[in-house]
Amino acid sequence: MPRARKGAARTQARRKLLREARGFFGTKSRLKQQAKVALMRAGRYAWRDRRARKRDFRALWITRITAGCRMRGVRYSLFINGLQRAGCLLNRKMLSEVAIHDPITFDALVTLAKAKTTASAACAA
Repeated sequence: MPRARKGAARTQARRKLLREARGFFGTKSRLKQQAKVALMRAGRYAWRDRRARKRDFRALWITRITAGCRMRGVRYSLFINGLQRAGCLLNRKMLSEVAIHDPITFDALVTLAKAKTTASAACAA
């Protein structure tokens, strides 16, 4: 019995691999083995950086909120603590948008946070 060979499946697999590696530099887009290695590495970086992007955005939002708080004479930590005590459900992404685009509402939020932190400090003393 003759041995079975891959035939068209091998060509299709190679074509698919090289199609995914299109745009890579040099032999990484032309040779099967080089493309395979490059795609595995690219996949690892993509996986890692999808998570890193979430951290980067959170840091950006916190920086924006901090800037808004400092302009109004409040520390970021006291602002967030006061909002939590007040039961405010806005997340940091929304707070940063409010700080940039709606300063009047942000002033009200800072006032609310200040009131809650001073009220809790008075109760503790």
